[in-house]
Amino acid sequence: MFLFGIEHEVAFLNKEGKFAAFSHTKFADLNQIIEKLPTYPSDYPQLRVGDAGIKMKRWYIEGFERFADSDEVIDCHVKGIEIRTTIHSNIQGAITELSESFKLLREVAANFGLSPVLVSFNPYNPAFEPQPPLNHYEIKQLEAYPDEQTANIHMVSYGPDLNISVVDLPTEDVIDIGKKLTYYSPYIVPFSYSSPFYNGGLWDGLSVRTFIRTGKRPAALVFIEKKEQLINSTPSLTKIARIPAEVGRIEFKACDSCDDFLIYAALLTLLKGLVLDKTLLGRATIPDAALHQLSAKEAFDNEDIFGNATKILQAAEVALEDDPDIHYLTPLKLLLAKRKTRSHELIQMFHRLSSIEDVIRQTYNF
Repeated sequence: MFLFGIEHEVAFLNKEGKFAAFSHTKFADLNQIIEKLPTYPSDYPQLRVGDAGIKMKRWYIEGFERFADSDEVIDCHVKGIEIRTTIHSNIQGAITELSESFKLLREVAANFGLSPVLVSFNPYNPAFEPQPPLNHYEIKQLEAYPDEQTANIHMVSYGPDLNISVVDLPTEDVIDIGKKLTYYSPYIVPFSYSSPFYNGGLWDGLSVRTFIRTGKRPAALVFIEKKEQLINSTPSLTKIARIPAEVGRIEFKACDSCDDFLIYAALLTLLKGLVLDKTLLGRATIPDAALHQLSAKEAFDNEDIFGNATKILQAAEVALEDDPDIHYLTPLKLLLAKRKTRSHELIQMFHRLSSIEDVIRQTYNF
């Protein structure tokens, strides 16, 4: 039996129409939204709360926590708000909950002059520099965890975690799936591309997020139970589960954000098909950065990317056979047929409107 979940990061424009990330927004600006959103006691222990207590709800502030010269959290530079779903036994359940949570977030945010916009990479700030500079305690903390040293990337990139697991699958098989998804990631991610803006203008490609991020941060992350099962790699492929509900979970982390949640349904179905497939033999412990960069620049215009994306989609479809979820793959087939991505649409809009804000204000148009 499969289990599914989605974590979706939401960026905002503020009441002045400015992009509301760390440069224009305080923790309190977003926290007033979180405080108005409901808590569902039955969500726990499925959802992790974390040490700082920021992750108390289905919605929480995504950011970079600041510490006193001790383990006391004193501030948080904000990136946006993350929505996470509970664990579902079917893809439709996860999509329905995400849609309902997004609708509620949009309604509450509107009361404070904030509106959600589709962004997968900060269109104005290419890098995050903590202000004030990190203290001795914070530097020691980052040195202890190699993946945390890429916070400068994490704070400017937005994307989903598409979570999938198979009940009672042996750990070595779960890790093998993680390696498989890492290998085929450059051919999966173009279906989601939505980050054509960089440093206040158009970037020369379709996913600046993928170009900068993948290779330094993982494409897939596998949660395991025991320390001896960890694989030593940078970026990490494996991580110790922090709560029992995480054991055996595979998080596919390489996609751009989507403002059409049916693309998430399609991508989860593709991942499900790739889990079931036995014909695709590629495996990798760390993402191929150069191949991701080629994919980010050219997407389906590149014959290698197009050919392999077609191959994995067909393999997933064959593996799914008569699975009722197979119809979710239709949007991916249409993207392949047109060789277009969401980024192509955003670029066209920019040529017409000449303003990044005016373009992203027209996203989430449902």
